[in-house]
Amino acid sequence: MTDKEGSISRQDEAQLIGRARSGEREALRQLVDLHNDRLFAFIWRMIRNHHDAEEICQDAFLKAFASLDTFSCDYRFSTWLFTIGYRVCLNRMRRKRPVTSDLEWSALPIEVDNDTAASLESEDATRLKEQVWAAVERLTVPQRATVLLFYRQSMGCHEIARILELPVATVKSHLHRARNRLREMLESLRDQDLEQFRNLSTRTG
Repeated sequence: MTDKEGSISRQDEAQLIGRARSGEREALRQLVDLHNDRLFAFIWRMIRNHHDAEEICQDAFLKAFASLDTFSCDYRFSTWLFTIGYRVCLNRMRRKRPVTSDLEWSALPIEVDNDTAASLESEDATRLKEQVWAAVERLTVPQRATVLLFYRQSMGCHEIARILELPVATVKSHLHRARNRLREMLESLRDQDLEQFRNLSTRTG
């Protein structure tokens, strides 16, 4: 039986964790199958490196399974697992600089007007995406994590606060500041493109 989000119900999850605590390998496998894709997607977007993301996810599951006795069924297992994964990710990021890559526009927590949308369909789309991703990387790590959990994982502020171990008010502040910074970057890029167009028109007019 599943809940409205398509994951396992709280009752079935508690039973599954009980079986996992007793050492049942099938229960452990089911927990991995239920949560691996979402955890990997979050970690990969944090560090932009496939190999490192796989290692971090594996480490997070190992740490979670090793400390299952400390898990409280008052919370969702996914929240607890993401907390562990985020800690492991932070440790890896402190040792190794993230690798940048192309940014999916669907991940941006901003409203894009018609002019900007048109520019994204132009031949300069790749350059714009790279510059916007550079802006995302300039966000603080907690801000970036907050944006990804909220917009890509569809988590609420209270759940994100538990994962990042921050006050709810801080999570909301991270979202607000990240949206503003990304919006400013897009507006700046659009203004630069308009200025380049004006300069070109002047030279060829």
